[in-house]
Amino acid sequence: MRLAVFVIALFCLLPASAGAQWLPGQATEAVREGLEIGTSTSEIAITSDFHGADLTIFGALSNTDQLLLAVGQYDVVVVLEGPREDATVRKKERVFGIWVNTRSMTFEAVPHSYSMSSSRMIDDIVTPLDLTDQGIGIDHIPLTPVGFVGDGSNLGEFRDAFRRLQQGGGLYDRNPSGVRFVSSNLFKASLRLPANIPNGVHSVRAYLFKSGLFVTEKSLPLRVIKTGIEQTITDAAHDQPILYGCAAVLLAVITGWGASLIFRKD
Repeated sequence: MRLAVFVIALFCLLPASAGAQWLPGQATEAVREGLEIGTSTSEIAITSDFHGADLTIFGALSNTDQLLLAVGQYDVVVVLEGPREDATVRKKERVFGIWVNTRSMTFEAVPHSYSMSSSRMIDDIVTPLDLTDQGIGIDHIPLTPVGFVGDGSNLGEFRDAFRRLQQGGGLYDRNPSGVRFVSSNLFKASLRLPANIPNGVHSVRAYLFKSGLFVTEKSLPLRVIKTGIEQTITDAAHDQPILYGCAAVLLAVITGWGASLIFRKD
């Protein structure tokens, strides 16, 4: 219902910008393009049998140049960014026939998950330098090492390893055709939710580009909550560690006592 209301509201906004007229004696000034996005829900509940899904984002452009729009000069990139936390990457090496962790590097406040969709290949939309400045795209997420001291010779190696691990685990994903214009000013984006998506507040971000130049962005929060008995136990372990520990010990005692009754020989 909320999604339908949002889409109707977007349609109502479009004629206002398209019908704007210039009157004699009025000062002309450039009107910047606008961007609005919305989802059908602000909270997603995930059960233990969740195997991944697609999240649909709807959006609208306003004050656009109709000629540039007709020739495809407007591009949209939509990102679902997970909660940020420090991440450590360790390198294993063989020492005396045993694989051990020899080196490690911790990156500060990186997104736990990152799903990106765009209207076309991201490198065809904007230059890599601008992507780095905006921090858009898996290859351009800022990866700042914590307490790093050295010549930086192995920094790229650990950054590449981090991205490779996140993509291999399904936490980082990109879809170069995931944003589609359903009308001249309305678009729809599909973002992948991995099966192991983390709990917490995620951020949906949409970026608008015109002729390869950044115009504006819009963001909104999306809360992911895992439900079920497994999550209840996890929450209890974090929120009430003492009670959780006592319950675990009591359960172990009862289980051991019950097993001794079952298997004892009379």
